[in-house]
Amino acid sequence: MLETYTQNHMQKGMSDKNKEQEELSQEGNTQDYNTPVQDQKEETPLVAKEEGEGKELDFYLEEEMDTEGEKLVDEQEEALHPKKEDKKFDEMRLEVDMGQSMLRIDKYLSLKIPNLSRSRIQSGIRNGDVIVNGLPVKTNYKVKGGDVVMVIMPPEKGVTEIVPQDIPIRIVHEDDQIIIVNKEAGMVVHPGHNNWSGTLVNALMHHVKHLPTAFNAEDKPGLVHRIDKDTSGLLVTVKTEQAMNHLAKQFFHHTIERTYYALVWGEPEEDQGTIDNYIGRSQNDRRVSVVYPNEDYGKRAITHYKVLKRMRYVSLVQCNLETGRTHQIRVHMKHLGHPLFGDVMYGGNKILKGTRTSKYKQFVENCLLLLPRQGLHAKSLGFEHPTTGEWMQFDSDLPEDMVKVIEKWEKYVKYV
Repeated sequence: MLETYTQNHMQKGMSDKNKEQEELSQEGNTQDYNTPVQDQKEETPLVAKEEGEGKELDFYLEEEMDTEGEKLVDEQEEALHPKKEDKKFDEMRLEVDMGQSMLRIDKYLSLKIPNLSRSRIQSGIRNGDVIVNGLPVKTNYKVKGGDVVMVIMPPEKGVTEIVPQDIPIRIVHEDDQIIIVNKEAGMVVHPGHNNWSGTLVNALMHHVKHLPTAFNAEDKPGLVHRIDKDTSGLLVTVKTEQAMNHLAKQFFHHTIERTYYALVWGEPEEDQGTIDNYIGRSQNDRRVSVVYPNEDYGKRAITHYKVLKRMRYVSLVQCNLETGRTHQIRVHMKHLGHPLFGDVMYGGNKILKGTRTSKYKQFVENCLLLLPRQGLHAKSLGFEHPTTGEWMQFDSDLPEDMVKVIEKWEKYVKYV
């Protein structure tokens, strides 16, 4: 059984109880906010899935991904009408011959554009860079006679050399196969667009001279999963190809134990439960992920949650991941009606529960200053060691910013 929130933080006393009580009582408990968080609606797909096609398996890096470090896809309108004086895309317009037999879009494009690799074509399709008859399609879409295909992709770039940097990182455990790191909030995990230095990978490259890389992931040496830039906590990195392959299989088969602590707005109705649906990139804003009604446009995502502490307007929730999709916990909690406290991307940086007094508003703003990120921490991690077969279990304390904010909420609800 995983340990719950550390008692010495949850029960820490006040140095000046009377003063605190007087200040908090002045904030009052008047009218509650009557604008409850709306459940995140399932996004309506723009295209239909062709039947009879198998789906590809994403074997590597199946953990939740960060938008930092990724080149964001332009909006569809901008892609269809790029500025001629500043051409940033490889563009091509194709009209499918009327006599063309039905053929998968990726196969069709690999025949028509031989200088583009099939993997890059498939990546472009997933990113929304391939438009058929004015709408984005999936990789299993089959072209037919009369289709108009627009291919608009960023010019291909070679992998930028990763420079080892002597950056302090908190290593929880290290042996000849793995390194367990307790990542601080604010650190990007791997290099990418606008983040080619100062990342965890840069630090690992300095710590270990030769790190293994997965196929088609040369800019992510040593990684088998990721956590968001503004999420703190534990992740496992690898030092050998054997460890990479072994752990990648564990992630693929969902046998790795991952527990997160999340500070969310409001109080979930149930003390515990399971969220089981499909998550994929939003077709309206590629930076965020949303819930879809089926697997046509998202991948199955399962989160088990348990409420650890209720504080009237916010709650501390334990989340156990069975799968690892982009922003999974953040998306699931918003879908449940309880966005993560401080989560700018998913609306948690606004007052969603509480009273309408100016004192309360100032209190929440002070909390957001103490925790200027989403309240999410990767608390524990368990897996089978890649060579010994021993079960490895690691746990971490909540970071100081989350502890302080939780203490403030505890004191606030005690006196109002």
